Amino acid sequence: MDNTINSLLTEKVERLPENPGVYIMRDCDGGIIYVGKAVNLKNRVRSYFNNSQEQSFKITHMVPRINDIDYFITASEEEALILELNLIKRHKPYYNIRLKDDKTFPYLKISTNEEYPQVQITRRLEDDGARYFGPFSSAYSVRQTLKIIKDIFPFRSCSKDLSKKITRPCLEYYIHKCPAPCIKAISKQEYNESIKKLILFLEGKQDKVVRQLENNMKEAVSKLEYEKAAVLRDRIKAIKEVINWQKLAVTVKGEQDVIAFAQEKDTAYAQIFFIRAGKIIGREGFTMQGAQSEEPMQVMTDFVKQFYSSATYIPSLIVLQYPILDKTIIESWLSKKKGNAVKIQSPSRGNKKQLVDTVSINARRGLEELKIKRISSQNNIDTALNEIQQVLKMPVLPLRIEGYDISNIQGKDAVGSMVVFEKGRPKTAHYRRFRIKTLQKPNDFAMMQEVIKRRFGRYNKNKQDTADTWKIMPDLMLIDGGKGQLSSVIEILKNTDVESLTVIGLAKENEEIFTPGISEPIVLPKSSPALQLLQRVRDEAHRFAVGYHHNLHKKQTFVSSLDGVPGIGPARKKALIKRFGSVAEIKSANIEELLSVKGINLPLAQKIKEYL
Repeated sequence: MDNTINSLLTEKVERLPENPGVYIMRDCDGGIIYVGKAVNLKNRVRSYFNNSQEQSFKITHMVPRINDIDYFITASEEEALILELNLIKRHKPYYNIRLKDDKTFPYLKISTNEEYPQVQITRRLEDDGARYFGPFSSAYSVRQTLKIIKDIFPFRSCSKDLSKKITRPCLEYYIHKCPAPCIKAISKQEYNESIKKLILFLEGKQDKVVRQLENNMKEAVSKLEYEKAAVLRDRIKAIKEVINWQKLAVTVKGEQDVIAFAQEKDTAYAQIFFIRAGKIIGREGFTMQGAQSEEPMQVMTDFVKQFYSSATYIPSLIVLQYPILDKTIIESWLSKKKGNAVKIQSPSRGNKKQLVDTVSINARRGLEELKIKRISSQNNIDTALNEIQQVLKMPVLPLRIEGYDISNIQGKDAVGSMVVFEKGRPKTAHYRRFRIKTLQKPNDFAMMQEVIKRRFGRYNKNKQDTADTWKIMPDLMLIDGGKGQLSSVIEILKNTDVESLTVIGLAKENEEIFTPGISEPIVLPKSSPALQLLQRVRDEAHRFAVGYHHNLHKKQTFVSSLDGVPGIGPARKKALIKRFGSVAEIKSANIEELLSVKGINLPLAQKIKEYL
C-alpha cells in the first residue's frame, strides 16, 4: 500500500460515523476481501490500523491488501448482523470464515400446499407454503433420510399431474414405496394423514406417531381389516427400531442442537447433533474455510450465524462447545426467527458437557476423514506420486509403497508391521505383521532388521510367483524413524537377495525425510501432497503395529495371570477367556458363575478365587 493510498484510507477511516453498521474492505481491484459488523463503525475499523497493539495472523495479512472501505449504517446491531450475513453469503470474502458452498446445501421439501403432497430433495428454499427440513450436509445424507422414511411412510415422489386420468401405477406402487394416489389407490384423507405423521417423525415426535399408529391398528383390527393392521404393525416396528437407535445414551431432555467443531489450519469441521424429545434424531457435519489462526469463539460465532440463517428449524436451546461473541444479539435474532425464546449455552459440567464432548469427538473424526478424503482424491494422489518421484530422484513412480514400524514396551511383546499402499491407496490385503522372535530387550534397530530380513527372506528373484504377494517388490520403502533406523535397514538389505530399492526414513519429530548416504534431510512444506501421503503411510504402519501389539499384550497379560492357578490348563483358560473376557471379571465373579464354565468344578473355582 503506497503512502498516497495509505493517507486517503486513514482520512476515510477518520470520517467514518460512530453508528452501528457493516463495513466492507476492498482490494486494489475493487474486490470484497472482508465484511464485518460493528456497534461503532469508526472505532472498529480504526482498530485494524492500530499498529500499537498486537494483531492476529489474519489482520496482519489482510490490512496491506485493503485499498478502500465501504460501509452501511443500520438502525441496530441486529440489523447489522443480518446484513453482514447476507453480504458474506453473496460475496464469499476471502478473509471471512465461511460455510463451504452453503448456497448449495440440500433440503427435504414436502409440498403440503398440494392436494397429494410430494416429498422431494431441493436446493432452493422458497416461500411457497411447503415444509422444508434441513439443511443437510450432502445429497447422500438427505437420500439416506428419504430411504428410511419412505420405508415407513410410503409417499409419491413423482411430479405427475394427478388431475389427469392415469390407468396404471409405476413400479414404486408394486414394491410398496408409493400408495399410488395417481390411480386413487388411497384416499386423499388417508394420504394426508400419512404425510402428517411423516412430518411429526421428521420433527422428532416419533412417540406421538407410534401412539397414533397403534390406535389406527386397533381400529383396523376391530373392523376386521387385518391386512391394513399388519401394515400398521410393521410401520410401528420400523419406527421403534429408529427410536432405539436414536436414544444413543442421551441423558438430556427436550429439544436442542449440540454443536462442536475441530480446527486445523484454514479448515474447521463442525458437527451438529439434533436432539428432539430427548433422542438424537440425526446429525450433520459442515466444513468451514478461512479459519486460519482464528480463535475458537470467533469460529463458533460465525458458524452459528451462517448455519441458522438458512436452517428451516431452530430449537429452543442451542448447546455449544465454545461461548460465542454477540450472544445477546444472536439470541434475540434467533428468537424472532423462531417466534419463541431461544437460549444459547456453553456448559462446563454435567450431562450437557458430556454430550458436547461426544459431539467434539465426532467432529475430530470428521475432520480426519475429510483430510483423508482430500489426500485420497485422484488428482492429489497423482500430484503426490509425481512429487515423491521428483524429490527422491526415483527412476519410476512409487506405485507401490511399503511402510514399516515397530511397537513394544521395554522389549516385551514386540511386533513389527508392514503396510502397503498401491497407487496412493491402502492395499489392506497385503498388510503383514511380525512377532519379534530373536530379541527380548528393547532394541528398535535390531527389531526392524529382523522384520526386514524376514520380509525379504520370502523373496526369491529366481522364482517369480505373482500369486504370492511376498514376491511383489515395492518401488519405495518407508521406515518410521530417522538416520539410525534407516542405516540399520540399509545394512540388512545388503545381505538379502534384493536388488537396489529406494528406501527412506520419515522422522516424526520434524517430519524430515532421510535418504541413504546423505546427512542433510529433505524438508517439504506441510502443505506438500508428497509429504502428506508419506505421513499417511507412516501413520498407518504405526497404527497397524500398535493395534497388533495391544492385542498381544492384552492376551499375554490375561493368560499369565491364570498360569499360576493349579489345574488351569489351555482348554480351561480358553473357556474362562470366552466366558468372562478379562481377569477383572473373573476376580469379581462368584463361585456359581465360575462353576457355569465348562471344566470348572468346585475345588477349581475355589482355587481361582484364592489365587486371583
